[in-house]
Amino acid sequence: MIRKSGTNLISVQDPSESVSIMRLVWKSLDKMRCFRKRSTIPFLGVLITCLLFLNLYIEDGYVLEEDKRQLRETSMHPSNSEKYVHTFRDLTNGTINVTYRYLAGTPLPRKKYLTIGLSSVKRKRGNYLMETIKSIFDQSSYEELKEIVVVVHLADFDLAWCENLVQDISRKFAHHIIAGHLLVIHAPEEYYPSLNGLKRNYNDPDDRVRFRSKQNVDYAFLLNFCTNLSDFYMMLEDDVLCSRNFLTSLKKVVTSREGSYWVMLEFSKLGYIGKLYHSRDLPRLAHFLLMFYQEMPCDWLLIHFRGLLAQKDVIRFKPSLFQHMGYYSSYKGAENKLKDDDFEEDSIDVPDNPPATLYTNIHVFENYDATKAYSSVDEYFWGKPPSTGDFFVIVFNKSTKISKIKILTGTDDRQNDILHHGALEVGEKLVGTKRGRQCSSYITLGEFKNGHIEVQDVDHKIAFAIECVRIVVTASQKEWLIIRSISLWTTQPPSQ
Repeated sequence: MIRKSGTNLISVQDPSESVSIMRLVWKSLDKMRCFRKRSTIPFLGVLITCLLFLNLYIEDGYVLEEDKRQLRETSMHPSNSEKYVHTFRDLTNGTINVTYRYLAGTPLPRKKYLTIGLSSVKRKRGNYLMETIKSIFDQSSYEELKEIVVVVHLADFDLAWCENLVQDISRKFAHHIIAGHLLVIHAPEEYYPSLNGLKRNYNDPDDRVRFRSKQNVDYAFLLNFCTNLSDFYMMLEDDVLCSRNFLTSLKKVVTSREGSYWVMLEFSKLGYIGKLYHSRDLPRLAHFLLMFYQEMPCDWLLIHFRGLLAQKDVIRFKPSLFQHMGYYSSYKGAENKLKDDDFEEDSIDVPDNPPATLYTNIHVFENYDATKAYSSVDEYFWGKPPSTGDFFVIVFNKSTKISKIKILTGTDDRQNDILHHGALEVGEKLVGTKRGRQCSSYITLGEFKNGHIEVQDVDHKIAFAIECVRIVVTASQKEWLIIRSISLWTTQPPSQ
């Protein structure tokens, strides 16, 4: 028997106990008879209360027993998703227990800078995996390859297909396998959750739900494997072309964002192509994909994952470093002609933009703050009309040699929101002020023309290591000011 004081709710599980309670109720009613002549209404009220109490007393027992029965059944037969449900905070507690088959190569003991992950299944029409692997290696320099490891997850349950394909991979890329640049793995089918009776969200047909649900698990097992191989992880699809020296461009973007928080950087606007993560986040992401594997496609889940880790906005680099090249989808061989129109295959002159703090006394409009002009992604600073003497200052975390500076103001749709009259200066001799660190000495490099300025060979014109770059407004204007991009290239040491 379970009793809850205060509300007097009682749960009865022994029938004899309910009989005892009935006797107590009837004794109470006998005592009430002596008061019948005094008042009928109180008697009826007490009677109704007792009957209601008795009803609650008995029903609660049956409800409790039914709840316990359902709980026992649920514990004995958990749903597919419940196998992987944990609180989101606990998702860093280790990797998923999967025993992988090594089809080609073995991990090297030394951590690399970047792991590139590919998951591939048998397609009804076309197969682009070999071309994708070739593009990764062909577009990387010898020095870049030292910092890369490519992991291919052959995720099809047709083991004969996996064996045939890995033989082709081993023949064509033997030297990369031996050098530790390429691994091919397979997660056995026995580790997969059930792919039958899945939720039909978004009215997708059963085979489509099964395909995208399995794909989520494929990626989860791939992420899980790659957790400790490198500092960063890049997800690609198995039908992708790479831009030349993409790793160098990627490293410049990562370096420029030192000190800022990010979960996912995007180097393509398509699907699950060119998405960069810190390797420390891979266990959480792997568990997350497993938790919700049957809910929605992986690229939708990524948006939720990013938001849960407090990155609200997309951080996407342009131009794109990766291009979708497949003509037929891995789902039923359907036509898929998607292309990223921001992709550039040739080597991209990506600015270095050393880590820095930015200040301005120009009134900022909404959230178009100063840092957005210095970012490598598609965003900009936007301020209200500046006055003579207003400034926009970049203070480097440490002094540096600059070879080139390029600054663009205005946009295609707001061509008049440019800096009509301004100068570009570089400074040294940092001092502390109420507004933070500022340079006490500046030299002018040039004037803005039509809202733009570009200065080459800065390191030949300036003898000192630069600590600040400053834009100064030399005449007031009525138009607002957009600083679209500030691009800085540093002088590389001879060894690089």
